[in-house]
Amino acid sequence: MAKRRARGEGSLRKRSDGRWEGRYTISRDEATGKLLYRNVLARTQAECKAKLREAMRNVQQAGSAPQTTKQPKKETAAPASQFTVGEWLRTWFDLYSKPNLRETTQEQYTNFLEKHLIPNIGDIPLEKLTSLRLQKLYQDLRTSGRVIQNNAERSGLSPKTVRSIHMVLHSALDQAVKEGLIKKNPTDGCNPPKLERKEMKVIQPEQIGAYLQAAANRNVLPMFYLELTSGLRRGELLALLWTDLNLEKNSISVCKSVRGSQGELKVSAPKTRHSIRTVVIPQQTVELLIQEHELHPDNPYMFPSPVTGTMYHPDTAGRIHRKLLQEAGIEPVRFHDLRHTFATLALQNGVDIKTLSGMLGHYSSGFTLDTYTHVTDKMQQEAAEKVGGFMEMVL
Repeated sequence: MAKRRARGEGSLRKRSDGRWEGRYTISRDEATGKLLYRNVLARTQAECKAKLREAMRNVQQAGSAPQTTKQPKKETAAPASQFTVGEWLRTWFDLYSKPNLRETTQEQYTNFLEKHLIPNIGDIPLEKLTSLRLQKLYQDLRTSGRVIQNNAERSGLSPKTVRSIHMVLHSALDQAVKEGLIKKNPTDGCNPPKLERKEMKVIQPEQIGAYLQAAANRNVLPMFYLELTSGLRRGELLALLWTDLNLEKNSISVCKSVRGSQGELKVSAPKTRHSIRTVVIPQQTVELLIQEHELHPDNPYMFPSPVTGTMYHPDTAGRIHRKLLQEAGIEPVRFHDLRHTFATLALQNGVDIKTLSGMLGHYSSGFTLDTYTHVTDKMQQEAAEKVGGFMEMVL
């Protein structure tokens, strides 16, 4: 409920989103006789009071203290944006976005704002931002948007990154429209780059034996065998504890993920709520995990680093993976492509899409289908040939 104040002082109230709002009169509509208002927003009551006093002082200094002003009928005074683009982006991030994001996503958004958006368009008044200016920004990011480090040659950002920046900006400006700061969202008139569908790389079935032999030679067979029989994300794999293994059901519980951040390991919830899941694994994998645990029975981690005794750093696991590829004579693929290798093998060996989607922690079977179209298309062709062969037999 608004807190009543003396005439001319405006009013304060705490909104349902936790912020404080101050309202003040700017004039009176001569046609209707109604008072016209503007508002200010702040995270604390004290900050809101200060903003309210400043806004009302500006109105008085401009000679616009409450008085009768002529305005066309059926029109209302547009709220003045008191923000630059940079000020609004930081306000939006702190109040609307950050509280609902995982830490990794917060870091990604901060990178987009502070390295790409604010340095390029942050000084523009919010109401002056246009679609044309944003389209030019997207083009500049594609050609020379990468931040230079160690005197490296400047290069462009990927279409996926520029599109992600566009989506963050779209969300921020949508909220500005809802707050009445701007009339329309300038990102609606933009054409962000289309995503490039790259051919998925996997380890071929005939190469897996050599890859696992290289892992055995380096004493890391259980970790990489589990990866190829479960399709876990790298952070999920490395964050496993021995207690996450259910020996009765031959399953592992996926409920956390580890990542490297500024030289430290940070454990958090998995990527999405769908990523929290139980994955059934083969008996051979369970036996390898038991053998691994017998080497360090007092250590709580499934795969403790021989150097630190704690979890492997994701970058370290990536380096080991690259060495295994080299020793097995396999063309370079990412660690994440081990997950794709598992999914491809599962589909080719008859695992249905819904089951695979649950094992991978995808939010829908449709996403899984779209991701592995190259496999399912081939499966459909093989199915058609089988049906055709059957029909020839019956005729």
